[in-house]
Order: sequence, then C-alpha cells, then structure tokens
Amino acid sequence: MARWLAAPTKRPVRGIFAPSIAQPLGKIGHFSALLRELANTGICVPEIGFGTWNYSGGVEPLRAAIECGACLIDTAEAYGTEEIVGKAIKGQRDRVFLATKVLPRNFKQRDLVAAAERSLRRLGTDYIDLYQLHWPNLTIPIEEPMRGMEKLVDEGKVRFIGVSNFSVRDLINAQAVLAKQRIVANQVRYSLVERTIEGGLLQYCQKNGITVIAYSPLATGLGNIRAADPEGVLRKVAEAACKSTAQVALNWCISRENVIAIPKASTVAHVMEDVGASGWKLQLELARLLEERMRYRRRGPFEIGARRAVRWGMQMIGHCQ
Repeated sequence: MARWLAAPTKRPVRGIFAPSIAQPLGKIGHFSALLRELANTGICVPEIGFGTWNYSGGVEPLRAAIECGACLIDTAEAYGTEEIVGKAIKGQRDRVFLATKVLPRNFKQRDLVAAAERSLRRLGTDYIDLYQLHWPNLTIPIEEPMRGMEKLVDEGKVRFIGVSNFSVRDLINAQAVLAKQRIVANQVRYSLVERTIEGGLLQYCQKNGITVIAYSPLATGLGNIRAADPEGVLRKVAEAACKSTAQVALNWCISRENVIAIPKASTVAHVMEDVGASGWKLQLELARLLEERMRYRRRGPFEIGARRAVRWGMQMIGHCQ
C-alpha cells in the first residue's frame, strides 16, 4: 500500500488508498513522518521529505527515508541525481511521491516535453508526481512551459504542476495561462536564517493554497546557522525541547502553515535525525526565542530586483539556464 495519496474523502488515484492527513507512516524503530495535504489537492505528502542537490549518499539513505515515511524525494535534471533516485525507488515506486525539475533552457513547449521524457527514463518510471519549473526564464514567454506542463498532465506523465524560485508576480503570471490545472507548489529557499519569503511570498502562497517546499532548511549546513547565532539560542532551545539542533531548525520550518521541508541527508543516521523533526510542535515561547534572538536574512525589493536583472541578462546571452 502506498505511504501517501488521497485522503479518505477523496477517490484513490492509480488504485491506491492512503492514510489521512497527519496519520503516522511507516517506521524504522520509533521514527515516523507525518502527512500534510499538498495544496488543496486532497493528496497527502510527508511534512519532511528529502532533497538531492549536491547529494552523494547512494541509495541506502533514500531507501531509509522511504521506509520511515519521508517518502517525498526531490531531484532535478540539473542535479545529476535522477539516476540514483531511480535506483533507490526501484520496486517501490507506489510508496514514493516523486518530484523533479526542468531547467529554464528547456522551457519551450517541445523542449520541456522532451526533457520530461528524459527524466522519466533516468528515474525509471512512467510518471512524475510533481514536475517543477526550476527557475523563471525571463526570456521565454511563460505560456510555453505552462502549455507543455498541461500536455504532460493530459498524457498522464505528470500528476501535478509546480514551480521553484518563483516570485509572487511569477506565480500570478504562470497560473493565469493555465487552462485546466493549478500550480500546487513553489519550492524556495527557507530556513531560520534565510527568511526572504516572509516578505510577501509566503503569505501569498498560504492565502492561495500553494504548498511551500522549503529547500536548504538547514541553511546548507548547521555551521551557517550557528554563525548567525552568537548567543547559542538554537542549542539552548534544542536542550529545552530535548531534540537535536537540526530537528528544532526543521520543526521551526514545518510549523508554518502550508510549509514542508526537504533537507539533504547523505547518511542513514542523518535521515533518522531529520525525520525526528516531524510529529511534534515546538513550544510557542521557544519558537519566539528563535525568531527574536537569532540573526536572519531577508532580501529587500532592491536586492531582489537586482538579482532578477542579472538573471535576465545571463539568460539573454545563453548562460544561467
């Protein structure tokens, strides 16, 4: 039986029935991940999944993640990890919610469909649960990739459409050209020390029922979080909560409405630790300490606009795609 899928009030997809939202999943020892609804789809996914950017752990950590219920696995054609993900999920595809991404250079409709076919071959599957535009391409009209996405959904090769690193304006423009489908997720950088999306994007996604998938929820390494925490607040909160610092940092992320997190874990031990961030809630006063006493970054409109202009320029000359 699949470890994710439609809530009981929904019709099962692909003939598989799954637990209701927030029901514990499979376990290794005492670990388990809890489910959360993906957007307003009636489909349940783990609140802790795993990403594979810069991943070198092999198949065992990914298989351990699936076994203990953290069965949302995210990859991308740009990562070079689709093949290893395909090996990890072989023989248990129906237990996995599989997400991957298409590069901006492939956003023309024909190119996007061809890129999806290549990803399917590398992953060893005939469908992708969540297919995402990896970054906005400011040189190709958004109608092109959105038409390609809907074609893939119509053909049964993609179940849900997502995006990554999209601004509010990008989301509005992309949704406006979709004829039949909804954007269900926006994958963005979010952590205790990188909180740019709280400047409006997070609120927009919450208001419009778009799931936020937080990548780099541990800031690409706990050392980066400690550097923003000269008072050792995270360590003190972790001790008070009887959890590890990584578990507290991840739990803080998923405590936000409509937010799930996809840390990278290259060992089985790290998988077990990260899954332990699910299934409990940090006390309000401890969460407030983290938010008020730790340093964090939130880019302003000028910096965001400047970075966007640089990306547009790079894309115009054929780079950064």
